[in-house]
Amino acid sequence: MENPGRDTELWQRSATELAAAVRAREVTSYEIVTSCLDRIEKTNPEVNALVEVRPEEAVAAARRADAAVAAGEELGPLHGVPVSIKVNTEQRGHATTNGVAALAGATAAEDAACVAALRSAGAIPLGRSNVPAFSLRWFSTNDLHGRTLNPWDAARTPGGSSGGAAAGIAAGMTPLAQGNDIGGSIRFPAACCGVVGLRPTVGRISGWAPPAYADTPEGRVPVHLPPTVQACAVQGPLGRTVADTRLALHAMSASDLRDPYGVPALPGARGRGPTRVTLVRGNEDAKNHPAVDAALDAAAARLADAGYEIDEVPAEPLLAEAARLWLLLLTEDTRPLLRVVEQIGDDAIRTALARHFEAAAAVWGERPDLETYIDGWARRGTLVTALQQLLGADRLLLTPVCAEPPFEQDADLADEARALELFPAMWPMTSVPILGFPAVTVPTGTHDGVPLGVQLVGGRFTEDALLDAAQAVEERSPASRSWT
Repeated sequence: MENPGRDTELWQRSATELAAAVRAREVTSYEIVTSCLDRIEKTNPEVNALVEVRPEEAVAAARRADAAVAAGEELGPLHGVPVSIKVNTEQRGHATTNGVAALAGATAAEDAACVAALRSAGAIPLGRSNVPAFSLRWFSTNDLHGRTLNPWDAARTPGGSSGGAAAGIAAGMTPLAQGNDIGGSIRFPAACCGVVGLRPTVGRISGWAPPAYADTPEGRVPVHLPPTVQACAVQGPLGRTVADTRLALHAMSASDLRDPYGVPALPGARGRGPTRVTLVRGNEDAKNHPAVDAALDAAAARLADAGYEIDEVPAEPLLAEAARLWLLLLTEDTRPLLRVVEQIGDDAIRTALARHFEAAAAVWGERPDLETYIDGWARRGTLVTALQQLLGADRLLLTPVCAEPPFEQDADLADEARALELFPAMWPMTSVPILGFPAVTVPTGTHDGVPLGVQLVGGRFTEDALLDAAQAVEERSPASRSWT
């Protein structure tokens, strides 16, 4: 894809170009931030991607960034570049609402580690991006902040839970966004909105956040994250381009001993990356839409043109089993949340979560017992080993993002039959997180006016190799933008 050139407005330029321009003193951070704020003022009232914007705070940060440039200080890789922060992630002085009205006053005293890393790299938080209530849907609407629209087609989901993050980039509000992913919440919105979304390896970017507490009859007690969140959820970047996403990944990556899954020393530069790509066409439980198959064919052809060796399998049983395992482990870890959702959740999340439990029950029964749950965790380790052996040192997987193009808005709230179709269709999004591997979604083009893309999956800590392959797809894909 071609990037906007230097004759475009600042809000249209990539994060990579903006960072270089600030470093070269060609533009100021103040100019960039005010350009993006103007764009937000123009587009956000309709799209509703960013649910809290504090212009004075952003402008003050830009002024400080420009003073650092003038003083000749050492500059971070994202110095002066705007970024959005998801409302389920702690940002000091802002409420971590998670799309829930009862949490509107939950103001964070300090940043989550990923936000602190972005600030340390010089990025300027410009707004808080929208999510579904509790960040538990593939759609982004809630009673507190309202509905986020897909800038390409308001009738289609912008994805979830990082729907505001992806829609904000697609509408030109920020070049970068922070998101998190446990079931496609970075990768799916990026694909729905025609941007790039990277789910890193668990431990690559610190997942540490300030401790949370709950008031109980026994007093205030700490809230501990369930096993799937600790072992499978990640923080990660969304970007306008692959290069932007790579820049943000490296800026956010840091060793952090507060993260129980963090690695004490991040892997260094790798040699030649994977040269083989296996196209996993689909899943026996979900038939691909013809446009999805066309996107896969296009991506495979572009990778072959870049020199990758391509082979294909109709389906990969390992990934199908991992998707089913996600339905067991994540659902059972979510079960204790049902009482809280019933108390303070909105009607949409109550209905959506009920459908989620119906989908899980169709595979695992109404109430899986403890032995089944423990066996699921044990089986997970076997699948991790199997996927590592499948990938080896020289292979990536190419998969759909979903068996369908972006869903119609609130498809999970439609009739029960339609809602239950979403879960098997989303096997590429759910199979990867449960095993803790990295994956990236990259656009390939459009279908009926909305973006389509593909997913690339690699071995643990092979993010740069994944991004190399994504870059090969991007460079050979038609340029597309949602803005006018």
